Order: sequence, then C-alpha cells, then structure tokens
Amino acid sequence: QVQLVESGGGLVQAGDSLRLSCAASGRTLSDYAMGWFRQAPGKEREFVAAISWSGRITRYSDSVKGRFTISRDNAKNTVYLQMASLKPEDTAVYYCAAGDTIVVVTRGRVDAWGQGTLVTVSS
Repeated sequence: QVQLVESGGGLVQAGDSLRLSCAASGRTLSDYAMGWFRQAPGKEREFVAAISWSGRITRYSDSVKGRFTISRDNAKNTVYLQMASLKPEDTAVYYCAAGDTIVVVTRGRVDAWGQGTLVTVSS
C-alpha cells in the first residue's frame, strides 16, 4: 500500500499562486494514476485534477481548468498541483489520491488518500 503525504498549503490572498506537493512512499509512484481532491467546509469532497501514471494524460474539473496544473515527477515519487489565480472559493482541504487508472481516480475510486493540506484564500 502506498502512503501519501501532502504539503504546501497555507494562507494566501485572492489572485496569488501556490504549489502543493504529494510525496509517496511504500510503493513506486509510477504504479499509480494520481489525483487531487478538495473538501470545503460543509461540503462534500470533490475532484480537482488527475494525471495518468506516465504524465501524458491529465483531467481537470471545470472549476479549476486553466488555473490549476497537475504534474508528476516519478523519479522523485512526487505529484504536484500548481494553483494560480486563486479565489476564495478555492479554500478547502486538498487531498492527494492514488488509484489504478486516471478514469477511476477521476471518479474517486482510489486505493489511498493522503491526510490533506489546508489552503485558505482570503479576499
């Protein structure tokens, strides 16, 4: 089983950028498609972005498309989420996830979750 640890969250202002990282251990990251999800206060967890094991295929939710970029460095066993033009509605706990394929990760059917990192965007 892979273990995932997110980092990089914090308090930023609207319009700022932030990069989240997800470090994997226990298994080789290239065995998995990876994704980012988020959960805002009082709301259900939602899909944000996903990337295939090779990094060639990516998927985004409509709410972040054009602002967020998911990437991975399999040699470093790390996945990233570069977030730009942040909005107050992006405030949430962001979770990293690992799954078999980008299709199942996009649907939330994952094998492992990280513990989450909080992103707060002030207006």
